[in-house]
Amino acid sequence: MSEKIALVTGASRGLGFALADALAPEYHIVAVGRTVGGLEDLDDRIKAKGGAATLAPMDITKPEAMAQLCRSVWDRWGGIALWLHTAVHAAPLAPANHLDQKDWAKSIATNLTATGVLIPYITPLLGAEGRAVFFEDDHAGQRFYGHYGTTKGAQIALARSWQAETVKTGPKVEIVSPKPMHTTTRVVFHPGEDKTVLASPYAEAARLLGELGLT
Repeated sequence: MSEKIALVTGASRGLGFALADALAPEYHIVAVGRTVGGLEDLDDRIKAKGGAATLAPMDITKPEAMAQLCRSVWDRWGGIALWLHTAVHAAPLAPANHLDQKDWAKSIATNLTATGVLIPYITPLLGAEGRAVFFEDDHAGQRFYGHYGTTKGAQIALARSWQAETVKTGPKVEIVSPKPMHTTTRVVFHPGEDKTVLASPYAEAARLLGELGLT
């Protein structure tokens, strides 16, 4: 690759947006997200600092779209150096015996099934030297977190399996733990929470990238 490519899934807002912004201009950002306006705002910020981004307004739960994206990335750059997976579906809190079935299905599709599709698709792009980063959450098994906690916990379990399998062969799979942040996802869970006690996505992006040795 003539330039370093970072693929960020879930880049249109929150931590994914902040991570993509922080990585530019050192990396060319391939920004995947469903919110076109958010991706355009990210593009403006990256261009303002002299960087470049390729915007991919896509739904990660569509395997055909993800296959097309990965093929396009391969054809253009031959691979990527980094994959940051921040895309999630955050359903409202609910007791386990009152789970909304549409949100349950969407949580499984976005938080778990899509990850299981993306790992095989993206592994060839990363090769032996690339790095994949997942973002842990400690809500699995907590009350009222049936939708999100269960599926996010399963996602991280899958990431840990991949991590264990690739220790000797690569790519390097890493799992980090963000602090509670003021994001749209957090507001869904805790709408009345005091936002002043929460970290900003930008501060967390800087901290986590430093922890990973990427800044």
